[in-house]
Amino acid sequence: RSVSCRLACGDVEGRLEALFGRVRAIQGKSGRFDMLLCVGNFFGSTSETEWAEYRTGAKKAPIPTYVLGANDQETVSYFPDISGCELAENITYLGRRGLYSGTSGLQIAYLSGTETQDELAPAYSFSAKDVAELKTSLLSTPNFKGVDILLTSPWPRDVGTFANSAGEIDTKKCGSKLVSDLAASLKPRYHFAALEKAYYERLPYRNHTVLRETPQHVSRFIALADVGNTSKKKYLYAFSIVPMSLMDPAELVKQPQDVTENPYRKSRKEAQKTKAPLYAEEEPACQFFFDLNKHQGKKRPSDEKERGNSQPKQAKKPSQPTGPCWFCLASPEVEKHLVVSIGTHCYLALAKGGLLPDHVLILPIGHYQSVVDLSSEVVEEVTKYKSALKEFFRSKGKRYVLFERNYRSQHLQLQVIPVPLDHCTSEDIKESFIVQAQEQQIELLEIPEHSDITQV
Repeated sequence: RSVSCRLACGDVEGRLEALFGRVRAIQGKSGRFDMLLCVGNFFGSTSETEWAEYRTGAKKAPIPTYVLGANDQETVSYFPDISGCELAENITYLGRRGLYSGTSGLQIAYLSGTETQDELAPAYSFSAKDVAELKTSLLSTPNFKGVDILLTSPWPRDVGTFANSAGEIDTKKCGSKLVSDLAASLKPRYHFAALEKAYYERLPYRNHTVLRETPQHVSRFIALADVGNTSKKKYLYAFSIVPMSLMDPAELVKQPQDVTENPYRKSRKEAQKTKAPLYAEEEPACQFFFDLNKHQGKKRPSDEKERGNSQPKQAKKPSQPTGPCWFCLASPEVEKHLVVSIGTHCYLALAKGGLLPDHVLILPIGHYQSVVDLSSEVVEEVTKYKSALKEFFRSKGKRYVLFERNYRSQHLQLQVIPVPLDHCTSEDIKESFIVQAQEQQIELLEIPEHSDITQV
């Protein structure tokens, strides 16, 4: 059977009777499962009496059970061999870290313990070195696309970014950054964790950047509660999975409707910045949706293929408005008291009902609908206004977010919104856009860094 039905379980904490009783009941109702994967604390402070019966063979687990190692000093003694071993009939300790390949071809990566900053990790912890070695061993395999399942005890830090709420759990403070880094590299189709005594099934997230990388499979993160908890939080999760190696590639990379951005992209980018900028203003401009800093006189050929001849863009004459226009400077509809400055091709005005008192607009004097319609001299003047505004806002301890409003409007408006320099990074701003867009069910596509809106 290529479709394997598995069970995953949260902290057992030595409640073996409760766990295996529940597994027997589920198997009685739904048929056999191939294996049970346990994350979090398998043993607890009161395990000894129940465990003795399994260890001696008086009782037997009803299903092949695979467990992670200790998360504290107290339970280290239950795991005699750090490289993994059979603890009792049908109960196997996977080991400190590695890859378990099932007979069906299913690939399960695992990491035991909790994060430590110490180089020499205690027996119940993992360090940055452990994670780096596990990543290297797996990523070096030819054509590595990811693993089917990742098992860790701690949650990955920031897993809730761009996603549905994790309830009481603050995912910015909880969990391990090393686990996030591992999940980002190993791209598991399912990632299970525990230790927080909470159930959280995150929306699936992408493992590729839209438009920039070829589509890849999505990842699902599921945190499970502790066995037999009184609040009836879910601690057992049933799922069926065909090993990645046996799947049709097109089927594998299908993106579900509710897929989100990758929650770890941000933290990885931060980790890669070895040197933090001294001042917030040194942060480079980022192009989330489009950026006018690029030279627009010539259209750049795209990376994938030349799109026809790269001719210099012809200067385009502004079109005529189809009706009264609020923004054509010659129009009687323009509220001239809001105009701040008039150039040769563009003008600057305060927003009517702005988001903030210093919300301004850069507008072409002629009637152009979009940035892609502008001739090069208009673009040049837009760029001058942008640098002048950048200087002005910087003198006030601010930076700006710029976006083009091109929806149900005939006249191009570049909205310039100042935000405080000291607590708004480009990544925070980008995250706000993505979160809001997802709430409104709008899909945002990120334009590659050195490309031009006109190519898209």
